[in-house]
Amino acid sequence: QVQLVESGGGLVQPGGSLRLSCAAYGFTFSRYGMNWYRQAPGKTRDMVADITSDSTTNYADSVKGRFTISRDNAKNTVYLQMNSLKPEDTAVYYCATNLIGLRQYWGQGTQVTVSS
Repeated sequence: QVQLVESGGGLVQPGGSLRLSCAAYGFTFSRYGMNWYRQAPGKTRDMVADITSDSTTNYADSVKGRFTISRDNAKNTVYLQMNSLKPEDTAVYYCATNLIGLRQYWGQGTQVTVSS
């Protein structure tokens, strides 16, 4: 069964850094693109970063230059390095697959709170 297990969220001060991890199980990880989304209270869930199977990356304008998505196919893990964090980055962060067959798979989400 496809499963995504997230870790690394928490409370951080403005200007600080966090590294989120998402370990993937149940599919051939290296064949699929992976994504990070976030959802703040009262807002839609929006993509912040994606990475293709050949490691091409794309970022939302709001995080460009501060966040870096990467993958380690040997560990079946995708990462989101978050630097220069701002209070506006506060949200629940989700990792997700690109389409596998007819559906997309999601992790449970991890809370990131940026506050002094």
